Order: sequence, then C-alpha cells, then structure tokens
Amino acid sequence: MLKAIVNATVFTGSEIVKNTSILIEDGKILKIDAAVPDGAQIIDASGKNIAPAFIDIQPNGGYDLYFSKELSEASLQDMYQASIDHGTGYILPTLISSGFETILQGIEVVKKIMQQQPGVLGMHLEGPFINVGKRGAHPAAIIRKPTDEELQQIIAAGKDVIKIITIAPECFTDDQLQLLLDSGINIAIGHTAVTYDQAQYYFSKGIQLVTHLYNAMNQMGHRECGLVGAIFDNENVYAPIILDGGHCHYAAARVAYKQKGDKLILLSDAAFLGRKNRYSIGKT
Repeated sequence: MLKAIVNATVFTGSEIVKNTSILIEDGKILKIDAAVPDGAQIIDASGKNIAPAFIDIQPNGGYDLYFSKELSEASLQDMYQASIDHGTGYILPTLISSGFETILQGIEVVKKIMQQQPGVLGMHLEGPFINVGKRGAHPAAIIRKPTDEELQQIIAAGKDVIKIITIAPECFTDDQLQLLLDSGINIAIGHTAVTYDQAQYYFSKGIQLVTHLYNAMNQMGHRECGLVGAIFDNENVYAPIILDGGHCHYAAARVAYKQKGDKLILLSDAAFLGRKNRYSIGKT
C-alpha cells in the first residue's frame, strides 16, 4: 500500500527540506518532496524531523547488559533496543579480547540474532590479537599473538558474521596478515604501537580502517608522526572516533574532521545508557 508521510522536516543526506512529504511503498522510499497521490495512506509527522538511522560499528552494551561479559541473545536484544531508541537502526555488536572458545560462542550468538533482527549487521571482533602495551581496557592475560590454526578457525567460524576485526598488525606474520586480508573481513588497525612508516605499509596492503582515532595508538609528533599522522596523511583511510568529550577533546575532533571529511566515522563505543557502569571498561 502506498503511504505518504506529510508535514515533515527531512534530512536527505545533503540538505534539510522542511514541510515536505515522503512517498513509501512496500517499505521503500519512492520520492521525497512529492505530491501526494489520491488514495495514499496519510501519516502526519506534525513537523517532526526525519533522517536516516545511524549505523554504529562499535557498541559494547545497551541499557543493562555488556556483551563481552554476557554472551546471550538477551544481551544483544538489549543493545539493539537501546540503539534504536536513540536513533541507531543498525549495529555491529563488539566483542573485546576474549579466549578462543568465547570468541566462537560470541560468533554463534550474533549469527542467531542476525537471523531474527536485520538491524544487527554482524560482529566487530576487537582483539585479542593486539599490542598489550596499547591494550586500554582489554585484559592483559587474554591478549596474545595469533597462531595459524586459531586464526583459520576464527575466520571459518566467523564467515558472514565477523564484519570487522581490530588487530595490531605488528603482532602478525606476513602470511597471517595476508590470510586475514584474503578472508574478506574488514581489518581495522587499533590498540597498536605501529609507527607512521609501518602504518603506511599496512595501508598499502589494503587496510583502510582504524579503531578509535587518537585512542590506543601512537600520537602525531613533529618528528615521528605516529599512526594518527598516517591516518591524516592517507586519503584512503576511514577514521572512526569516539566523540563523547572524554575519549578526545572536541577541538581534536574538529581537526580530525578537517583532515578526514566524510571518512571520519562517529561511533559510540557504548557500554551502558542511563545507568552506572557495572564493569571496568574504557580506552586510553
């Protein structure tokens, strides 16, 4: 059935259109700012704002539950509900550094929820193959270098589920890194001590993503530009940033936006909304 949302303020992605209408049929938007055909079901937006839902590639928890501590469908439902209540329609639930069996369990839980909830797009595996010196909140005892067998099994089990894996590439052999590159999983460089030159080398291999700009990486200096400098100096690299006023200064975010433009990605790194944190988490 043809539906028409009228009396809306719509952000199209490039402009804001006021007092407009949106024509929808079979769940798809046909036109914006169009005349309303006879017989269409009218939905009055009463001047409210309408915009595309956000996509969050790194949420950790929802209202009450933290996925890395409670690997359950209930945890993911809680995370998704908290997300959609705050304008985010699509998420990649994040599992931080964990043991091998826990990773496999997390993959299975996300796989099940993906079949029930299209808004869950897959999983972000953040660690455990990261640099312990840049671990942030990740448990030191679990951080490790990958073995060929473990890496192969995670790739096989996570097919079509793991969409992003955050790694410190200096912890990988060339063959292991190539195995990940060939897997089709998006690799993000994060929790790493790579230098500017090392980062540019890894970017040249095809990696185009990092995990949380400024946090858990070498900063930009005037003699050694660090990973931050490499990100700013490479137009192909996307830079997610946690813009909560705590993980970085707002001025640093403005500088990043001037450098990266549309390749700057906002992510929440959300643990809980509206309640005191029960777990020790954070970034440095």
